[in-house]
Amino acid sequence: MMEVAAGPWTEVFEGSERTEKSLGSSTLTLAPLVSDSPSIRRSQPIFINSNRSKGVESFSSSFPSIPNPFPELSKSPVLISSLPPQSSDKHLIKVYGEDSHSRSVWISRGATAREVCHMLVQTAHCSDQENWALLEVHPVLGLERCLEDHEVVLEVQATWSLKGDTRFVFCKNYAKYEFFRKPMLFFPECMISDSADVSKGMTSSELIQNLLRSGTCPEIQGFLHVKESSRKAWKKVYFFLRRSGLYCSTKGSSKEPRHLQYVADLDDLNVYTVVNGRKLYGAPADFTFCIKPSKNPVRTQDLKILCAENEQTRTCWTSAFRLFKYGKQLQCNYQLSKSAPRSLEGSRLPDGKSKSEASLVAMDFSGKAGGRVIQNPTEAQSAEREEGQAWRRREALRCSLPNLNSGARPSSIHKTQPWFHGGVSRKEAQRLIEKQGLVDGMFLIRESQQHAQCFVLSLCYKLKTKHYLVIPCEDGGRKYFTMDDGLTLFIDLLQLVEFHQINKGILPVCLKHPCVCVAL
Repeated sequence: MMEVAAGPWTEVFEGSERTEKSLGSSTLTLAPLVSDSPSIRRSQPIFINSNRSKGVESFSSSFPSIPNPFPELSKSPVLISSLPPQSSDKHLIKVYGEDSHSRSVWISRGATAREVCHMLVQTAHCSDQENWALLEVHPVLGLERCLEDHEVVLEVQATWSLKGDTRFVFCKNYAKYEFFRKPMLFFPECMISDSADVSKGMTSSELIQNLLRSGTCPEIQGFLHVKESSRKAWKKVYFFLRRSGLYCSTKGSSKEPRHLQYVADLDDLNVYTVVNGRKLYGAPADFTFCIKPSKNPVRTQDLKILCAENEQTRTCWTSAFRLFKYGKQLQCNYQLSKSAPRSLEGSRLPDGKSKSEASLVAMDFSGKAGGRVIQNPTEAQSAEREEGQAWRRREALRCSLPNLNSGARPSSIHKTQPWFHGGVSRKEAQRLIEKQGLVDGMFLIRESQQHAQCFVLSLCYKLKTKHYLVIPCEDGGRKYFTMDDGLTLFIDLLQLVEFHQINKGILPVCLKHPCVCVAL
């Protein structure tokens, strides 16, 4: 604490004489904090060499090098992929899975969607190589588009707005090339017409084949609802899709040149599927899609929102847009997709078995001396049959046990299966199946929201999603599941799925493609 006394105040400076200054009648005395001592040496600035790397090298070179205790990890792809590559040609992109988790991936400047999908398949340790796709998703606008296999990913990303929430999503898509396999399902005859003179007299089937071969292109025509710009109203207009572009008729369905109005150029647009079009845009139906310029950031005023009467009509229009725009390139992509699983796996043997399967050997553990390798092929097949029969006997014994304690029976085995999606709603189940491709046999199982302890099998057939109720029932004191009022009983949902993967039963088609959610 400082004391203030009457009289003149005094300042004390080190190395100088005391001076007095009058300030009224107050005096402030400041004594030195240290005792008298020789002059203090002040710290001086030290010059730092600008080339510090040489100093670090010389410092580190004075110590012996430490050997790497885990040399096999130096070639680990996980470690390499987590660090930025030395080449400046690599770029970092973020890809989301269907569980909303993301993964950052280093790709080259010219990497295509097919190459990025192959990289993600290896990174995520997916069980198969087929039918993977990269989606371009605009969550706020409700737009989704499957990138073509030949599209350069960075070029697509360059068209995005920096402030937007656009993202890439890695998922299954079984319907990407389904129109090559079942063209008559995707292109109804009522929507196909011959616009070129050389196609006169051809049947609709021949026109479709020409369309798929990207030779003489027929014309896709039909009514669509279009959202008028700056208005909430929708108008029904007759559209024509030709190689030269998209047109609409100003007078009914007239094709006369004076009634045709040019709408868009195919080379400068992308076609998107609209999710939840009723809520976002007030669409008259759920089968909404839109077209927008491909080289501009997404803006609401640039979107041409269209709505079809049913799913088949929408699929026909979106598929035709792709075929008319990319032509033979799409056919090449389809051929590559069929050969990709064999070339990517690279471990198939001539007899169709993989190297991992060929490395398995039959063993006999019946003796007391330990196991022995069965060399005789006939004996190995016999051992395989006996093992299968023993497994069936164990399953039959498990099923024959009285159902005294439901907790003892593994009835929750379905929760570990990729086709089980818990308590998702009917609408969400349809969206999941639609997202992964409306192909025959696509299915999932979910819990029923209307019936307690029941499940629902959602199955895609002819571009429509059908829902079948799975009801629990009891027979002989045991609990079963059935879909045909007890005529066919299943001990659990896993047995139900395995049965219908081989037999149609009451279903229109066998279960083929499970709708799975990919976690990156």
